[in-house]
Order: sequence, then structure tokens, then C-alpha cells
Amino acid sequence: MGWSIFRTSHCHAPPASHAQHSKRLVLVGTPNVGKSMLFNNLTGTYTVVSNYPGTTVEISMGRVSIGDVRFEVIDTPGMYSLAPITDEERVSERVLLVDGADVVLHVVAAPALRRMLPLTLQLLEAGLPLILVLNMMDEAERDGMLIDVDTLEQRLAIPVVPMVSTVGRGMERLLECIASIPEPSPIRIVYGELEPWVERLEGLLKGDYLITRRALALLLLQRDRVAMELVEGTEPDVMPEVERIVEQAEQAFFQPIGYLVGMARHRAADELLRGIVRESASAKVSLAERLDSMLMSPIYGVPILLAVLYFGFYRFVGVFGAGVLVDFLEGTVFGQHINPIFTHWFEANVPYPVVVDLFVGEYGIITQGITYAVALILPIVGLFFLVFSLLEDSGYLPRLSMLVDRVFKRMGLSGRAVIPMVLGFGCDTMATLVTRTLETKREKVIAVLLLSLAVPCSAQLGVVLAILSFSFRALVAWALIVLANFLLIGYLAARLMPGEGPTFFMELPPLRVPKLSNVLTKTYARVQWYFVEVLPLFVLASILIWAGKLVGLFQLGVRAVSYPVSWIGLPPDVATIFFFGFFRRDYGAVELYKFFEGGLMSEAQLVVAAVTLTLFVPCIAQLIVTVRERGTKTALAIAGFIFPFAFLVGFLTHLLLTYTGVFS
Repeated sequence: MGWSIFRTSHCHAPPASHAQHSKRLVLVGTPNVGKSMLFNNLTGTYTVVSNYPGTTVEISMGRVSIGDVRFEVIDTPGMYSLAPITDEERVSERVLLVDGADVVLHVVAAPALRRMLPLTLQLLEAGLPLILVLNMMDEAERDGMLIDVDTLEQRLAIPVVPMVSTVGRGMERLLECIASIPEPSPIRIVYGELEPWVERLEGLLKGDYLITRRALALLLLQRDRVAMELVEGTEPDVMPEVERIVEQAEQAFFQPIGYLVGMARHRAADELLRGIVRESASAKVSLAERLDSMLMSPIYGVPILLAVLYFGFYRFVGVFGAGVLVDFLEGTVFGQHINPIFTHWFEANVPYPVVVDLFVGEYGIITQGITYAVALILPIVGLFFLVFSLLEDSGYLPRLSMLVDRVFKRMGLSGRAVIPMVLGFGCDTMATLVTRTLETKREKVIAVLLLSLAVPCSAQLGVVLAILSFSFRALVAWALIVLANFLLIGYLAARLMPGEGPTFFMELPPLRVPKLSNVLTKTYARVQWYFVEVLPLFVLASILIWAGKLVGLFQLGVRAVSYPVSWIGLPPDVATIFFFGFFRRDYGAVELYKFFEGGLMSEAQLVVAAVTLTLFVPCIAQLIVTVRERGTKTALAIAGFIFPFAFLVGFLTHLLLTYTGVFS
């Protein structure tokens, strides 16, 4: 195998023809390499976040002016190859192959240059106008890794910019290279025994495409969907011959063609990097590397995970957030000041009791909807997202993915699913959106099912932890029962749901001390997103409950739910908890907190109620998002399973606690 360069390119003054036109600048690269931070540095903010046309995959778009040139900047989802596996990678491929780009920034993590360079070669082979961004140079230097950037730039014949995007190092040179709008510099990788098949396909193609015909032929040889659609739409008459050549090639080789192509690029990358990447003679195993191994080892990783859960989520979010902060906001700020003022004003100035009840009644917009959203939900969610952002910025979450991958595989998921699962403890609605990053439809459905069933959102979790914190055995009983159901349903879903098991590959970003500005920015963005979403829903829930009470539907709904509630050994009034729970899970949890404060349930009944409520049908917001993401039929099937299953588990828990006398 070998490689050769047809054209060289360096940073130079932009041609006059570029001066007056808006250009497209596209950021590509694997996940966890700092693309989003670089996007922020270029545009100043996430200007627009929207779904790519025809998909549910979100891309970020912004604008920046560099010299006389105005650029539309697009931050694509993470991709490992132009021959994609996931929907996110396929969107990135479409941005490049269908929409086109005037400049492509391939962002790589400098410490992982050897692993990431094959995608650089593929982008060059496609004839795209490319700049290679070596991000995280500080991490490479810390690890004793020496990169001869000048020689690498000469061999690739494209601009290579070393950077540390977290502090803006290298931005000045990057802007100079972007302004030059580098000419495409295609390279040629020799694919050995595959060459005759590549050349036959390349010779068939006569149409105009945004990538080289050789690169398109290689994608066709791997049966890439986007490439097939492009050729079908441009020159459909050649498709029968394309299919015939691809079938012949597949029969001629024992190993998958995608594997052969990938190995050829890796060998070319190794040859190109010869003499460029060296380890410093003084390099030694660092504390970060030792900690890295520990986090992914079951022996050390599991205790570390338990410590994170206990101190980060239970003590900080559950005890401090759901206890200290909620008590202050609900009891002092709203209970003693805000709500009495509004109640007095409405009662004194509004002569219609029904309107007064809408705003400041028992389930009023202000006294319940806004109070719950701000005093009960916001502090818990805010602290959760703060912890989540700390873990994310430190690089811990990808290592947690590696740690749980083996267990998740038994549930039809890969370690990648740990991200939406952990995020679900903040907001299941947001986590349902994040399941887009999973590889297959089967994996996405299983993940949404488990999120809907057994992952309590931060507000619900915080309230449950506050309620059960008075009894460690009650808390352990609830946690074990919910965890057992999570594992059981995941295992059964993996066995009963058709489809292939997931594969898993994830680039590990370096471990680092979280940067305060990054953590606060991420936390603020997530809290803002959640608060904008949750407040209108709480207001809507208050209006629906008020209207339902007026016409009697609310009472009918509560009465219908009271029957299964009585079967699990709970007082009939607890039916309101589950009825509220459909409007929002945290609504139901807050009502459960009222029963706890009033001493209206025993310890065993609180465990039964907490278990059943946690497993209960997802809130209306998550149900709506599930309909949008997975379709009406799948969403209703998930809800139709969860409702009876939650009460079945509640009934079995009631029997277990009653006849074993654990809480007597």
C-alpha cells in the first residue's frame, strides 16, 4: 500500500473572486475532540441549533466574517468515516457530499493523531478543501508526545494548525488559513487487490459530484447509502452495472470490503507519520494515565462510580438540592413572600372565584405550577446539570461508557448508551433526544423504553431521595427494585426484539481538570433549555387540572387510577400522585412529598409508592418527544406496556414487604 499527493497547498492570500461571497465552513471529526469548543471560538455562540432536513439529528450553525469573506459555520455530528454507521455520521456525510463545503476543518485530538489521520486521508482522497486542526496539543505535550507539524504539513500538502481550543491557542493562524480558502489537494491511496474493482467503478462514473469519482467509487464499493442515492439521482443508467460490480467484489473477498479499505488507510497513515510523531525520552506514565486505567477497570471503576453517585448525586443533588435549597425556596421565598402576595392581590381584586382558583388555588398556575417549577424543580435540575457538566468536561463519561459496555451489551445496548442514561437522571425528555446518537433503531427503541420505565429524572429523583433519606433501608430497597427492573426489562427486550446487536467504538478524550468557564456555560445552556421547556408544561398542567376539575374529568381520572392504587396497598388519595405523574413525573413526586410530610403513609407504603411512581408511564412531555422520535405506534406500545407493568411491580413489592415484615 502507498500514498501520493497530486497537488500542494499552503496558506496564501485569497483569490479576488472569493472576496464578496459567503462561504460554507464545515467542522468535522470524531466525538470528543473539541469541535463544539472550536465552533464557539469561531462564532461566539451556538447561533442556531436545528434538525438537519428530513432527520431528527441536530446540527449547529453560526456565522463569522474573516477579512472580506463571510462564512456560514456548520458544526456536524461526530463521524469516524465517510462510510457511516449511525444516523449522526450519515448527516455529516450528507453535509459534505450533498450540501458541499468551501472549507472543511478536520478537528483531531493531537494525542490520538495516529488513529484519526485515516479520516483525514479519506477527506483528502475525496478532494475536499481541507485544513487539519491538531487540537489538544497541550495534552500531547503533557504526555511527552512530539509532533513535527511542519513535516506533516509538507507531506499532506494542506495547512496543519496546532491548537488548544479551550484557551484559544492557535486561533490566529487558523483564521489566516481559513481566509486563504485552501485549494483541494487530492491524494491517492493504493488499495492493493481492491484496485481493479475501484477503477472499474470509477470508470463508470461520468457525472459531476462534490467529491472525486475515485472516493465515490470506494463508497459505492462499500454499499454506502448516500453514495448510492447520489449516483442514482445523477446517472441512474449506470446503477445496474454498479450493483453487478459490487456483488462480484463482495464474492471475491473473504473479509468485508469496508474492513479492507479501512486497513489500507491505516497503513497509509502509519507510513505518512513515520518520523513525524515521536515520544519524548523523558515521557513516563502520568497520574492521568494511571487514573485512566483505574476508571475503566471493574475493580476500581465500580467503587469510583458508586462514590460519584453517592457524593455527586445523592449528597449534593438529593440532600443539598432537594433538601436545603428546596426548603429555602419553597418554604421561605415562595411560601412566606411570593405566594401570599399574589394570593392577597387576586382575592382582593378579582371578583370571580373560578379565576382566582386558576391562578392561586390549590392547583393554581402561580401557587402550584410556577412554584413547583422554580422552587422544587429548578434547584434540583440545576445542581444535577452542574455535576453532569463537571463529569463531561473531565472526560469521565466516555470512560464510564467503557466500564458498563459489557453489562449494557446484555441489554441490547452499547456503552455509548450510558450518555443518554446518565442524562436521563437530569431530564428524560432531553435524554430521549440524545438517543439519536445510538447506532441502530433497535438500540434506540430499547434505550427509550428503559428511560421511560426505570430512569427517574433529577426532579423526581431528588424528591424520592429526600423522602427516603430518613431510612437507609427504604432507600436501598427502592434502588435495588428499580435497578433489577432496569436490568430485567433490558435483558428481555434484547432477547425478544429482532435486529443485530450493537457495536461499540468511542474515542477517549484526555482526562483533565474541568475548566470552570466550560462547566458553567454547559450548565447554563442545559438549565435554560430545561427551564424553557418545563415552565410552560407546569403552567399547562395547572390549567388542565383546573379545567378538569371544573368539568369533572379530573375527578373521573383520579377515581379510575384509585383502583390499581388500592391493589398495591396505598390510600385511595394517592391516586392523585399518579394522575399528576402523567402531566410530569416530577409533579407526581412533589405530591408524594406532601404525603410524606403529612405522615399519611407508612415506611413500606412510601417504598411501594416510590417504586411504582418511578416505573410509571412517562410524563406527557417525554411521551410527545417519543412520538416524534420513534413514531406513534412505538410510543403507545411503550406506554401501554409500562402502565400495567409499574402497578404489577408495585403489587409484588407490596406483597414482598407485607409478608416478609421487612419494615414492620
